Amino acid sequence: VQAVESGGGLVQAGGSLRLSCAASGGTLSNYAMGWFRQAPGKGREFVAHISGSGGSRYYTDSVKGRFTISRDNPTKNTVYLQMNSLKSEDTAVYYCAAYTRGGAYYSMAGYDYWGQGTQVTVSS
Repeated sequence: VQAVESGGGLVQAGGSLRLSCAASGGTLSNYAMGWFRQAPGKGREFVAHISGSGGSRYYTDSVKGRFTISRDNPTKNTVYLQMNSLKSEDTAVYYCAAYTRGGAYYSMAGYDYWGQGTQVTVSS
């Protein structure tokens, strides 16, 4: 199974985008899921995490109050990242992955089945 991201694009500062993460070749419904991002010249960083049931959600401080992670009901096989009030510093390639290995939810080491990423560009 592999995650497949979509929904990226070019948006003005203050605008919104919704990213989607679907499963290819299997199902992701049994896993907690995470979104990460990588800006040009920087390492990949944690953005948001959602439990398998959708009942628990965690965010990095810089996106709290602006981004919302969710997953569809009832299949829970697609994960979304609603991004509002976008800033230029949100510009990055966004990746989703399945939380298969445990450990800290904000650490890449806990994730597998990474997608190819989707580009988000915020113009100021």
